[in-house]
Amino acid sequence: MAKEIEISNSESKFLLEALRQNYRLDGRSFSQFRDVKIAFGDEYGDVTIEMGKTKVHCRISCQITQPYEDRPFEGLFLISTENSPMAGPQFENGNNTNEDEVLIARIIEKAVRRSGALDIEGLCIVAGSKCWAVRADVHFLNCDGGFIDASCIAVMAGLLHFRKPDITVHGEQVIMHPVDEREPVPLGILHVPICVTFSFFNPMDTEENIKGDTNAEITIIDATLKEELLRDGVLTVTLNKNREVVQVSKAGGLPMDALSLMECCRKAYAITEEITDKITYVLKKDEKRRNKFADLLTSENARETS
Repeated sequence: MAKEIEISNSESKFLLEALRQNYRLDGRSFSQFRDVKIAFGDEYGDVTIEMGKTKVHCRISCQITQPYEDRPFEGLFLISTENSPMAGPQFENGNNTNEDEVLIARIIEKAVRRSGALDIEGLCIVAGSKCWAVRADVHFLNCDGGFIDASCIAVMAGLLHFRKPDITVHGEQVIMHPVDEREPVPLGILHVPICVTFSFFNPMDTEENIKGDTNAEITIIDATLKEELLRDGVLTVTLNKNREVVQVSKAGGLPMDALSLMECCRKAYAITEEITDKITYVLKKDEKRRNKFADLLTSENARETS
């Protein structure tokens, strides 16, 4: 369970005053996303995401199980999130009931499963009897804000990178082939949703701000931990490269009109496009690394048969 962490009054005043003067402590502009570093492990579906000092690890796995009775033609997609003490002193070990963890899991689950990003029907093996259960285990390694955005990137990158074992079906019998016998099969990913989180700050009294003629609320993208501790509201927009808004989640802050929401979506789309392109680039780079011996083997075989 996460402990309540506090920020000193002097630090709070300094940060808010900097925001009023259009400055952020890390030097970014209000609409600038932190640089995202993506690293794949040796196993398929193993990915680590770094956004500044925030670090998230995701491991995708799968197993054959029985589908839900009311959804006999669909597979399962499960998300597990876990905060460890190494993520920060505010986290205790062995308790996975933190509200933030539950919120992150729900938002990612909506972004991936309910939006149809993962082809759930493609996970069905034998209708009503056997299906694939794909699981995403998200571990928070270091906390400096932006866990929702980092987790979404990690899960989507992991799903795109993951390969499940090839199978052969004979009636009700399912034979799973090992990786060294048959090439594993990628998951069906229909689109890539990316979460972008906006944080809102009220430099004036909230009641004064609402009654005023102009909205003095300050909006920033990808808040750090200290900024998250001081924010008055939060908006998470999930969309893909096709300009489709997958979900909008807002908690606190001033009421938003349609134009303000559309402006947030416009800014989020530019970030989504950039991150999606980066995921694609790193995936191709990893595939090339894995196949670096393929050309040598092909050339050797060609010499032997010539």
